[in-house]
Amino acid sequence: MDFKLGELFCGPGGLALAAKKSRVIEKGIEYTITPTWANDYDHDTCETYRNNLCPNDRKKVICKDIRKLDITQLESIDALAFGFPCNDFSVVGEQKGIDGVFGPLYAFGVNALKHFRPQWFLAENVGGLRNANEGKTFENILNELYNSGYNLFPNLYKFEFYGVPQGRHRIIIIGIREDIDVTFNIPEYTTTKPITCREAIEKPPIPHTAKNNDLTNQSKQVIERLKYIKPGENAFTASIPTKLQLNIIGAKISQIYKRLDPNKPAYTITGSGGGGTHVYHWTENRALTNRERARLQTFHDEYVFYGSKESVRKQIGMAVPPKGGKIIFESILKSFAGIKYKSMPSNIKPMLHKQPCHKFEKTTAEQLAVFEKRRYGYANR
Repeated sequence: MDFKLGELFCGPGGLALAAKKSRVIEKGIEYTITPTWANDYDHDTCETYRNNLCPNDRKKVICKDIRKLDITQLESIDALAFGFPCNDFSVVGEQKGIDGVFGPLYAFGVNALKHFRPQWFLAENVGGLRNANEGKTFENILNELYNSGYNLFPNLYKFEFYGVPQGRHRIIIIGIREDIDVTFNIPEYTTTKPITCREAIEKPPIPHTAKNNDLTNQSKQVIERLKYIKPGENAFTASIPTKLQLNIIGAKISQIYKRLDPNKPAYTITGSGGGGTHVYHWTENRALTNRERARLQTFHDEYVFYGSKESVRKQIGMAVPPKGGKIIFESILKSFAGIKYKSMPSNIKPMLHKQPCHKFEKTTAEQLAVFEKRRYGYANR
């Protein structure tokens, strides 16, 4: 059984790469996912997707503002993925939520569900989505997806416990059409010992021939500032001479000139932000290269990103880690194949059409702590 996948806000192809690598066999039947068409508005992003995922059929990627996209002209699909823009929900942004420029764009995913009626969908966004507009935005989005005719299985995924060398926490909503008798379970953590950023970047070393591995030209002032910042510290927690301190009034973002701790997973790789947010090496006085960032996002070294250095940095930061995406996609395939797999309670309760209560609720912290302590010997709170 092959699911034809359509994708909105496709980015550079993290989810599509994960989908192509996902495969399950049960009773002689192979379950796979085939990316069929994808849409994004950014030219460089579309070129990255085309050249890596469909170089012989470049028309699969429609490079157009979604507000001008005629979905009635697109091929029918069995599954839909959409990582709707997170700019207005991210904790490093202004958190305008549904009132921002990007906040309302999730509605195009809802429209696609109503038009194509795929068997299942995957929607992705930042953890800050739960807090936008005092939590009302998240509730509204869940209700619209639910009212489109889907059972919902939302969860805040902590990707470092799924083999991604990065503390990346994302809300992913799996929806299965209400007339299909399939239940999705949250896949259990695959590790209790996350991969460190040092392991991800150095084992094996990045080949000299790898693309997107150019060093950033750091200014003398930045180099001098970094000399005083220890692994795990940032510009505000390190002891830095007055002349090198940042003159910032108000919020002090913890990722500004923050060095990685080589013995831990990286902190979240982002695509937005200016100077000081580029993620800094634990010992060398420099920002990471884009290829090093791609390693932390679990893209293989042959996956080439197109565009300027800043464009590539944005693409990598906005992508879904393929390794984490593959685990979720294969869990969907196992669910449809009727294969049992190790699972764990969701931290956001599902919304099911067969149950009388449809309002979303969080699983209590106490419930999750009991499960995690029983399963892993500690509670990851």
